[in-house]
Amino acid sequence: MIDFKRTDHANICVAPERLEEARAFYVNVMGFEPIQRPDHVFVTPGYWLTVAGIEWHIGVEQPVARSFRHTAFEVNDLAAARAHLERNGIQIIDEPAIPNRNRFTFYDPFGNRMELLEYHS
Repeated sequence: MIDFKRTDHANICVAPERLEEARAFYVNVMGFEPIQRPDHVFVTPGYWLTVAGIEWHIGVEQPVARSFRHTAFEVNDLAAARAHLERNGIQIIDEPAIPNRNRFTFYDPFGNRMELLEYHS
């Protein structure tokens, strides 16, 4: 059995020529905070950010087809999050209901799928 403690980080990839745009999106629209990346360890460029105690790593690779893979974040006010994303030109995808959760998904401007959810009773 594995005794999991927490999620440490998630990694997304963007086309190399869109790396700066991705950093700006995640900092300015999503509200993630930049943190120091040990660049000397990596041969490719990228950024590390943090949100809700989770590191968010942005790396580069050639684009791949959209996928069902995703990261899901629990938020405190799903309606406000939705309105904020829509104001920033993000298309929201309504998802089938899951018991005790309201949720939606979206693709970031770089093809990475994300889910936001809010628990309710």
